[in-house]
Amino acid sequence: MRLLYRILAFIIAVEVAIQAAVMVWAVAGLYVWVDGGGVLDSAVLQSEEAPPFDEALGFMLHGMNGMMVIPALALILLIVSFFAKVRGGIVRALVLLVLIVLQVFLGLWGHEAAILGLFHGLNAFLIYGGALMAGIRARKPASEPVTGNATQ
Repeated sequence: MRLLYRILAFIIAVEVAIQAAVMVWAVAGLYVWVDGGGVLDSAVLQSEEAPPFDEALGFMLHGMNGMMVIPALALILLIVSFFAKVRGGIVRALVLLVLIVLQVFLGLWGHEAAILGLFHGLNAFLIYGGALMAGIRARKPASEPVTGNATQ
C-alpha cells in the first residue's frame, strides 16, 4: 500500500504540471488567434459553436482535469493513506485534499473576481510541492516499536 500511496502522490504532482501545460497551451493559442485578427468578446464566450481556435481544448482539459481527475486522485490517496502505514501520510493526504478543494473553488470563483486567479496559481505550487513531499516521504516505512532484547 505504501507503493500505491507513493504512486498516487507522484501522479497528483504530474497532474499539476499537466494543468499548467494545458493552460499555457490554451492561452498561447488564444494570443495567436487574437494576433491573427480574432476577436474575443462575450459572444465568443457564450457561443454554442466549436471554439474558433484548436488550442481552446486546453481550457476544457484544464477544467475537467482540475475539477474531476485531481480531486478523485486526492480522495483515493486519502483512503489509501489509512492503510499505507506511512508516517504522517494521513495528514499529508488530508492537507493535499483540502488544498485541492480550495483550488477548485479558487478556479470557479476566479471567473467572478480575477484576483482569485492569482491565488489559484500560487496554490498550485503548494499542491505540487505537497504531492512531491508526500511521495518522497512515503519511501521510508513508518518506524515500528522495537521488540526483544537489544543486549544480546
